[in-house]
Amino acid sequence: MNSLKSLPVNSPDVPGHEMFRDPDAAVARLNDIYQVASKFLCDRFTDVLRTGQPSTRYRAFYPEIRLATTSFAPIDNRLSFGHVTEPGRYSTTVTRPDLFANYLRQQIALVIENHGAAVEIGISNTPMPVHFAVANDASISVPQDGAMEFTLRDAFDVPDLATTHDDIVNEYGFSHPDGSRPLAPFTAQRVDYSLARLSHYTATSPEHFQNHVLFTNYQFYVDEFDGIARAALGDAESGYTSFVGPGNVEITDADAPLPEPAKLPQMPTYHLKRPGGTGITLVNIGIGPSNAKTATDHIAVLRPHAWLMLGHCAGLRNSQRLGDFVLAHAYLREDHVLDDDLPVWIPIPALAEIQIALESAVADVTELQGFELKRIMRTGTVATIDNRNWELRDQSGPVQRLSQSRAIALDMESATIAANGFRFRVPYGTLLCVSDKPLHGELKLPGMASEFYRTQVSRHLQTGIRALEILREMPLERIHSRKLRSFEETAFL
Repeated sequence: MNSLKSLPVNSPDVPGHEMFRDPDAAVARLNDIYQVASKFLCDRFTDVLRTGQPSTRYRAFYPEIRLATTSFAPIDNRLSFGHVTEPGRYSTTVTRPDLFANYLRQQIALVIENHGAAVEIGISNTPMPVHFAVANDASISVPQDGAMEFTLRDAFDVPDLATTHDDIVNEYGFSHPDGSRPLAPFTAQRVDYSLARLSHYTATSPEHFQNHVLFTNYQFYVDEFDGIARAALGDAESGYTSFVGPGNVEITDADAPLPEPAKLPQMPTYHLKRPGGTGITLVNIGIGPSNAKTATDHIAVLRPHAWLMLGHCAGLRNSQRLGDFVLAHAYLREDHVLDDDLPVWIPIPALAEIQIALESAVADVTELQGFELKRIMRTGTVATIDNRNWELRDQSGPVQRLSQSRAIALDMESATIAANGFRFRVPYGTLLCVSDKPLHGELKLPGMASEFYRTQVSRHLQTGIRALEILREMPLERIHSRKLRSFEETAFL
């Protein structure tokens, strides 16, 4: 008996490759190709679920963007993106052009302007997995393997790790199988994978994510963010238009209820939205570097303009007080979750644009200036570890390393978030709040913790929001600076 794999392949009709110099028209064509492919797979999958074993194999392909340049003519050397590093052939597959329309329009416009060359739009050779196509239709779900009369991968393409990877951002000299070099940092399948993971982990759709992201590790910040968001919705001058919580519940009225789902997701996420994605997303990642890596691995595909860690830390200096701020300007990485992707010998630099925004925000919220800021904020190295109860082991080794690194604070997430920001070229920063001093006898006990959270969370969160509002007003070419770019960079951010 013939295997389904030997059956003829049925694919949708799509336009051929075409050159574009108009970014709007290019994005429209990308969307046309994507919608045809996605609808084809959804329709065929629905048919097969109804009729049983298929008589043909169904396949559709992602759209792609291609760019060819032949000149070594210099580009404005102040720019960190929007151009390729040398002549050659470049390409990227694209998913969800509806979701990424503004991003694609901007990036395509820049390469056309900087290289004086048209981009080529058409179908790629990368099949679209049926799982990602049906993810756009809430009425369709893919049954568990074995629940159907046929093997799914015999009739449809499924996710393929060969095209779902971080090789572009991690490697030097990466080329696609056809010899073209990457035009963007992620393949379409890698993006689709992360979009699906984001919906799962945060219980909110990728459409709601904003360009400026706050990470925290305590529910107290979520409660405070709810109050700040409602105040913003009640202020017609704030520019914020809606507030979204887990379950994709969206309110525009400051007094409207925001019911939570019966079971919260692993990383409850809330979005204070503004037009053009210029609002703020808050993600409660919980505790630990694994969660921090998971969240940033997936949010990175949305190409945010900045992410900041607002969390609690152990103060390591006797001169620090509970409630003091720590502005990280260096990181001691003992979290271990990124060692294979980004070796620990690679420095993670502080970014001047982020540091200035955070310090300015602290000054705005506390009304302290200059030398007086040192009373409540210290700048220095933050150590991130993967053992919450490090104090219970022999302290001589860890304490010596902390002292040698000049660390002033210790936590379990900040270096991971900063390192992944560095790896994914997403501007990053850290502003922590001292909640205990284990080396100096001040432990986080229940009564002390409750009072600390009541008095300090609001000020800390307001500072983080203020910093992102400062960054929002910064031109993209300034915040996305050259400090995060390697020898061979993609033209697209």
